[in-house]
Amino acid sequence: MAGGTAAEARLERRISGVQTLCRAGLDVDALHSGFLYRLRTIMPVDAVFFATVDPGTLLFTSAMAEEPLDTATPLFLENEFGRRDVNKFAVLAESAPAVSSLDQATGGERTSSARYREVMAPLGLGDELRAALVIGHRCWGVLCLHREDSPTGFSADELTLVRRLAPHLAGGLRHAVTGGALSARPPLSPDQNPSPGIVVLDDSLALISLNSEAEQWLADLTDNQWPGSGTLPAALHSAAARLLFAERADPLACPPPAAVRLRGSSGRWLSLHASRLEDPAGPRIGVVIQAVPPAELGSILLSAYGLTEAQLRVAALILKGRSTREIVTELYISANTVQEHLTAIFDKLGVRSRRELVATLLASAPPGERHPRSR
Repeated sequence: MAGGTAAEARLERRISGVQTLCRAGLDVDALHSGFLYRLRTIMPVDAVFFATVDPGTLLFTSAMAEEPLDTATPLFLENEFGRRDVNKFAVLAESAPAVSSLDQATGGERTSSARYREVMAPLGLGDELRAALVIGHRCWGVLCLHREDSPTGFSADELTLVRRLAPHLAGGLRHAVTGGALSARPPLSPDQNPSPGIVVLDDSLALISLNSEAEQWLADLTDNQWPGSGTLPAALHSAAARLLFAERADPLACPPPAAVRLRGSSGRWLSLHASRLEDPAGPRIGVVIQAVPPAELGSILLSAYGLTEAQLRVAALILKGRSTREIVTELYISANTVQEHLTAIFDKLGVRSRRELVATLLASAPPGERHPRSR
C-alpha cells in the first residue's frame, strides 16, 4: 500500500511538472519538446506527430513528425482531409473529451481504419492515441502518440492521463501562437510586409513556380526548411491538400479557397489561400501568401484572452467599427447586454475604451503583459 502511495505521489509530481511547463510562456518548439520529454517519463511512446493548427480552419500551421512518421506526411494528410476514418481531428475538436485511441474507436479492430492499413501498419505502428488540443472552445494544435504494432495498445489510464494534460498543453500553445515567445528577430510593422506572394503547384503538390515575394513570406514560416528538405512547409501543404481533396470528394463542386492563418517567426501574421488556377499546361493550384488583415487578425488574438463566445462576437464587431446600436441590431441583444460584454472584454484585456481595445490587438500584445484594471 505504501509503495502504491509513493508511486501515485511520484506520478502526481510529474503531472504537476508538465502543467508547470505549459504555463511557462515557452515558444512552440520548446513547449512541444519539453512536453514530450516529460510525458515519456510517465508513459511509453514510440513515435509522435505534433502540429499547431489555425483554430478557424483546423489546417496545420506547423508540424513535427518523429521517425518513422516523417516519411508518410502526404499519406497522413490525404487520410486526414480526403478519406473517411475514425478519430478525425475536426471531429475530436468538437468532442468532449477531445482524446481517443484507435483501439477505442474501432473496438480493437484496427484494420477497419484506412489510416492503420495504409499509413501506420506499413510503418510498423499499431495503436494511435489522438488529442485535439482545445481550450476556450478553440483548437490550437493536435497530438498523435503511437505505439509499435502489437496486440496491446494504450490503456484506459493512459487515455485519462492525456485527457488531463491536453487542456494545459492547449493553453500553452494558445499563448505561444498568439502572443508568446518569438525568435530573436523583432516583430515587423505592417509597412515592412512584402507584397502578396504566389506559389503555383501541380496536383501532385510539386512546385511549378513562385515569385520573390512568396520566398520572403515562406522564409518567415517557423517550420520552413523547404526546398532543401524536399517537403512543403506544413501550412502550404495543408492549404493545397485541403483544396485538392475537397475537389476529389465532390468533382462537381467548386470548393471555397482553403485558407490558413499563422504567426511567423518574425511575429507578423500571414495567411495562405489556396485556389484552383486555369492553365493550358495542366491542373494548377495557386497559393497566395499575404499579411492577415487587421480585422481578421483581431478575431484570432481575442481568442487568447479567454473571452466567451458571446464576448468574442461583440469584440469582433467592435473591431469592424460597429456602434452599440449596430451591435444590438446585428446580434439581437439589448444595449445593456452589449455594455456588460464590453465591461468584461475591457477587464480581460486591461483596457478602458474601444480605441484602446483596437490598439491593443493591432499591436499583437501578448496576453499576460497587460493587467486588468481595478473594478
